[in-house]
Amino acid sequence: MSVNDSSPSKMKPEWKENIQDTSGWDWEVMCGPNGFVVWSPEIHNFGLCFQEICLHLPVLIFLAILSSYHFGFRSRYPALRNSSYAFQTRKIATIILAMLPLIKLFIGVTKTPHALNVVDYFMPLVVSVTWLSHFCYVCTVKRGGNSAQGGQIVIYILWTTLVVVDIMSVQLYYCWQNIAVPAMSEYMKLSYGISITVLVFQCIYGVCLLCDGRTQQQDFSPEQQALLGSPRVHSYSRFREEDDPLYLGVALEGWSFLSRMFFMWVNPLMDKGVKGKLNQPDDLHDLPLNLTPAYLSNQLEFSLNCDENSEHQEQNNTAGWYGSINSGPASHPDTHTTMYSRKIPRRKVTLLRALHSCFGLQFYGIGILKFIADCSGFVGPLLLNALITFIETKSENIEDGYAYAAGLFGATFVGALCNAHFNFLMATVGLKIRGAIVSIVYRKTLMVSTTSLNKFGIGEIVNFMSTDTDRIVNACPSFHAFWSIPFQIAVTLYLLYLQVGYAFLAGVLFTVVLIPINKFLASKIGELSTKMMASKDKRVQMMAEVLKGITVLKFHVWENNFINKINVCRGEELKYLKYRKYLDALCVYFWATTPVLMSILTFSTYALLGNKLTAATVFTSIALLNMLIAPLNAFPWVLNGLTEAWVSLKRIQKLLELSDLDFSEYYTSLPSGDTNVAVYVKEGTFAWSVYNNEENSVSAEEPSQSTVLSNIDLIVAKGEFVGVTGRVGSGKSTVLSALLAELNKVAGVVCLDNVDSGFGFVSQLHWLQHGTLRDNILFGKAYDDSKYKAVLEACCLEEDIKSFPGGDLIGVGEGGVTLSGGQKARVALARAVYQNKDVYFLDDIFSAVDNHVAQHLFRKCITGLLRNKTRILCTHHVKYLMFADKVVIMDNGAIKDQGKPQDVLPDYDEFLSSSDYETFDSSPLKTLVESKSNQMHEVNESDFQEEEREVGTIDWSVYGAYWKAIGHFLAAFILLSIIFMQSSRNLTDLWLSYWVSHSGDNQTHSNDDSVAPRLYHSLDKSNVKYYLTVYGILACCNSVFTLFRAFLFAFGGVHAATKIHKSLLSVIMKARVTFFDITPLGQILNRFSSDIYTADDSLPFILNILLAQFFSLLGSLAVTVYALPWLILLLAPLVPVYHWLQNHYRLTSRELKRLSSLSLSPVYSHFNETVMGLATIRAFRAIPRFKRENEEHLEANQKCQLASQAASQWLGLRLQLIGVAMVTGIGIIAVVQHQFDAADAGLIGLALSYALSVTGILSGVVNAFTETEREMISVERIQQYINHVEPENVQEILPPPYAWPSQGVITFSNVVLKYRDHLAPALNGVSFETRPAEKIGVMGRTGAGKSSLLVALFRLCELSSGKILIDTVDISHIGLHGLRVRLAVIPQDPFLFSGSIRENLDPASEYRDDELMNVIQRCHMAAAVRKLGGLEAKLSPGGSNLSVGQRQLLCLIRAVLHNAKIVCIDEATASVDLETDRNIQHTLRTSFRQSTVISIAHRASTIMDLDRVLVLGNGEVLEFDSPDVLMRNKESHFYKLASPEYELS
Repeated sequence: MSVNDSSPSKMKPEWKENIQDTSGWDWEVMCGPNGFVVWSPEIHNFGLCFQEICLHLPVLIFLAILSSYHFGFRSRYPALRNSSYAFQTRKIATIILAMLPLIKLFIGVTKTPHALNVVDYFMPLVVSVTWLSHFCYVCTVKRGGNSAQGGQIVIYILWTTLVVVDIMSVQLYYCWQNIAVPAMSEYMKLSYGISITVLVFQCIYGVCLLCDGRTQQQDFSPEQQALLGSPRVHSYSRFREEDDPLYLGVALEGWSFLSRMFFMWVNPLMDKGVKGKLNQPDDLHDLPLNLTPAYLSNQLEFSLNCDENSEHQEQNNTAGWYGSINSGPASHPDTHTTMYSRKIPRRKVTLLRALHSCFGLQFYGIGILKFIADCSGFVGPLLLNALITFIETKSENIEDGYAYAAGLFGATFVGALCNAHFNFLMATVGLKIRGAIVSIVYRKTLMVSTTSLNKFGIGEIVNFMSTDTDRIVNACPSFHAFWSIPFQIAVTLYLLYLQVGYAFLAGVLFTVVLIPINKFLASKIGELSTKMMASKDKRVQMMAEVLKGITVLKFHVWENNFINKINVCRGEELKYLKYRKYLDALCVYFWATTPVLMSILTFSTYALLGNKLTAATVFTSIALLNMLIAPLNAFPWVLNGLTEAWVSLKRIQKLLELSDLDFSEYYTSLPSGDTNVAVYVKEGTFAWSVYNNEENSVSAEEPSQSTVLSNIDLIVAKGEFVGVTGRVGSGKSTVLSALLAELNKVAGVVCLDNVDSGFGFVSQLHWLQHGTLRDNILFGKAYDDSKYKAVLEACCLEEDIKSFPGGDLIGVGEGGVTLSGGQKARVALARAVYQNKDVYFLDDIFSAVDNHVAQHLFRKCITGLLRNKTRILCTHHVKYLMFADKVVIMDNGAIKDQGKPQDVLPDYDEFLSSSDYETFDSSPLKTLVESKSNQMHEVNESDFQEEEREVGTIDWSVYGAYWKAIGHFLAAFILLSIIFMQSSRNLTDLWLSYWVSHSGDNQTHSNDDSVAPRLYHSLDKSNVKYYLTVYGILACCNSVFTLFRAFLFAFGGVHAATKIHKSLLSVIMKARVTFFDITPLGQILNRFSSDIYTADDSLPFILNILLAQFFSLLGSLAVTVYALPWLILLLAPLVPVYHWLQNHYRLTSRELKRLSSLSLSPVYSHFNETVMGLATIRAFRAIPRFKRENEEHLEANQKCQLASQAASQWLGLRLQLIGVAMVTGIGIIAVVQHQFDAADAGLIGLALSYALSVTGILSGVVNAFTETEREMISVERIQQYINHVEPENVQEILPPPYAWPSQGVITFSNVVLKYRDHLAPALNGVSFETRPAEKIGVMGRTGAGKSSLLVALFRLCELSSGKILIDTVDISHIGLHGLRVRLAVIPQDPFLFSGSIRENLDPASEYRDDELMNVIQRCHMAAAVRKLGGLEAKLSPGGSNLSVGQRQLLCLIRAVLHNAKIVCIDEATASVDLETDRNIQHTLRTSFRQSTVISIAHRASTIMDLDRVLVLGNGEVLEFDSPDVLMRNKESHFYKLASPEYELS
């Protein structure tokens, strides 16, 4: 309103800026004769036109848009009755506020038309439209569920901002009505009266809003009530637990507007944390509906596969910014719906586009708060300039000084509110993105075929869910910073121009030079991050493989070899980390010195141009330059974060681009007439690898098609029992994989009955979950007592369960490691039987159990409970195929023969007679008792403790450990460099203060005993060169110290990362085997993945920020108190408040971080279990349940993350309010000192410029300290392992004698072995002695203690009593390496790792190619090795591209290559056919003629030709004699175990 800006012509403002648009825009027509005035010296305030257009108009526009949007959104809900007087009064106030500007315009047009200009017509219309829009919103605010929702918080933040602007308007109209020309005085008085009236009704509106917002959220629409009770969408019922007084309810629900604005809804959480009541995720707030993983993953999945503009997506996009249960109607796809076939998309979209579609509206809308906060930040320097000018000139009224102080309060207060809510809302969006991505990656893993998934290692997918997702989430605030930072820089530079004129270009040119440098550094950092992540994936993948085969590694003494392999990967990772950190250090140097260098360049240029530095100019400029610090520091990080997020998006996109397993394409429907056919395969050709087509192409290095099954023709009728047999590697297990759609169908037809209901499947590698034995058997089915007991009896588990202390509630380790091989096989079989499917695929279920148990399983289960089911059994035990309806013989990936057993099996009649005796023997079967005392790895349920969680303050030893990891001297130098850097920075600013206070005419009228003369000596006040020289020296010193600090910290962080990982790896590799039995793999991997990444990257980064912020705070407070000693009166009460806040926050935040870490481990553990059992999960059609379990684990972690973010902003807002109090206090103190003529403008300007930055520093210090403490929890968790994991006893009392062992005589003398002190002995008084080069067979029922012999011999577990001698040498006196390297073993579970065949056979590269090939030939693997591509052929992780039998043969090759004097074989031939078994036995006899061989076996035929047989039972020696002697005694235990099989052979 430049009419309103008009003033008497004699008034010539000393400082004002007229903005004329280059396109010819006439501001005088718009605003009046004086045009667009930013600052008016006449009233020492903003111009009215500037306020209307730049302050009032943007707020009105945003308020109108948001009100209209939420009106349209909420109008779809049914109206709820509400008779609240406050609510009705609020609506009336809104209508009046809409009418007042129109009344003002009407009176102005009729009474003073000559005083009006364009803006005076335009603004009333905008105000009126805005309030009418808001009235529509208020009318619908009761819709959509409840009254406490109170509309969106952002609307009310805008309303609060509007009130502040209206208060400014009242002040401006008051000033203008006294100085305006008479022609306009009447209109000014009208405007003044209307503005007071508007303010009154604004206050009425606010009171009604607060009163109305107190109503609790209790009412839900019927649709929403249905959702609340739906476990498919949310795992919580959401009914308030009245019996639990500590129950926090759903986040944000039931709280008033005021509570939500000031984060008072977080108070109960903080109190609970201080009292130590945060022990589990259930102690936190429940998640709002639209933050639950189920909701988010369904939303993202829909967006990925469907048109983003669909109506469904529009509904999803309407979720409120503060997500609550009533955020809006949303479709919730049923998570129980079978999701096996791929959805047919209308348009396949990228992950980025899908995220934009799901969360774009909320994400971009939050930017309004960022904009308001930025604008509030600019007001501070302007008011600082006005206040210092007020102090210097001494010509203004004292009321003006208090008005400036009040303005500082208002600007910083609004900025604090907007910043806090922007951060929280952005964190909420980040949680939504995280929940959606983690869920969708898990879902994709379930839906992609095994062959496609093999392109990614487990470690890589874990990184998708952790590191890559975190980078994408962290890039959310970076996006807003990407537009906000240039905006802040541009406005700040413009304001600098107003202060120092073109001298600011000197500093700007310096920043322009830095732009390409920063861009180059950011791009290089992005490249290095990509390479570092690839190396990290490789390391985590290798670590996962090592942990799975840790027992075999210890058998072979390969720990050091694999430590070296992992260290090679780690070294490559650290190489990229080191380069990246050094580039980061260079960035830190540029960013930290830029404000100082800009200051010296700007002020030097300004002074050399002949201008005189004044306190107002200098300290307004310093405040503006301080405002540049954060944007300039952050911008390269923003670019880096966006670059890393883009890399992570592309990495995850590769996984999402894989085609889902499409059963509708893989399977063909059975003809309607063939109701009796269960399995039909015609001319089937199958391959492991993927076609090179566009849809499935993931990388340029796509593997070539490799056919493993060809021309398969198979028809199985319903209820038939079909046996599949053949040599090792012939394709038996592969046939089952083909029927289960785990292979790629190249050609042919596959038809199965009841595909949707799934199949019973027992894999050759028995997969079990971490949990109780009952949970593993039920596998998600309801407990049926009679059915359950029948399954236990059929699977021979009743006696086992009776022997367990906890019965069937005993704990089962991850992967079933706490059970014997036989128990795992029978539990897996029981699980399949309990599912009650129509078709069963059983893969080699007899290999891991002894003969009697196998008979029981065949009679009671396969031909008993499953007699009416369709059964396909793969086995080497031909005797069980005598009663099959059909037998299929496989050879080299093709069906060699099939038909009735009598037609295709040789010697059928001989088999039949024995089999008839075995299978239908009516004598009571002495069911084995797998006693807990005889288990190699059995543990009680109590051994499965939750992951250890420290409580209380982080111990100083953790900080000490990190200090030691950095190094004492290096850490001390880092601290010194930071101290010198901050000191030089403060001295530079103090010198500026002295300069402006003692430069001739600019010296202030302070008292003669001013502190400045006491600090500085008498100087030549007119010597500009002298001031500039000292100023330049101080700035150069600051630059040098900053450089030292940046590079020393980078070097220290890399050094600490190297040492921490090295120590952790060493401890884990040297840990006892029992540690791995009771610790889930996910927990250990979490240390090597998430925690190590924190120690590598996050912790040094945040620690660097903490130290910089802490010393910056100390420096700022010291300078401020030095400048204004009276400020101590204000700081005195604020210090205890500050201490109370940070103490509350630290206590709560620390527990939240620990809960976050603990709740994250189940996510990874569950994912690892899922990948290992993917075929079983898909076969049982259990995908929906596993999705739901993943969502539950993730939801628990999301609750911790939300609580952490809420607590962080609770603290941040309160600390910023302390900063507001400081700024206001300094302003008032300065005015009071001015009133008593005791103010030094230079020192006051310095204090205010520092105080404006203290607001952020206060928050930054506590946030950085708390975040450092939270990140330090990762070091604490690592130190838990380093300090508490018990290592193996490697002490060597005497070195191994020369050529020991020469005879190979093993003596067990009264050996007692316990795996843990509270368990019964696994070996109980075992005594025996072998002869030189004797071949010993070991037999016994499953759990008799056979494998425990090897544990004792290899010292995997130390003896409780007794001793073991080898050639008269007590092995407890020999070092572990010296002992194990002289023994050889062929383990029960074959262990292969990703790499070449050569690396798997000879990790240490000790043998030549011809030696390797010779042994391979002798072990009957030459053909298979050549087919794979020779010694350099790559094996998949775990050797998944080989059959189990072939993997076992590779383990045999290792033992033959080792040629040790003592060889131990643990059921090594369980997974091979009889012919291969005979060949292996021949190889063993010829290769180990001079060796003592201890062979554990289930098959009596494999040990009949050995010298003696050791029979064990319940951990004791039952018999020890030659097989012939024992077989002649029909009462012997050996005869009872071996006679049926012996007669058969």
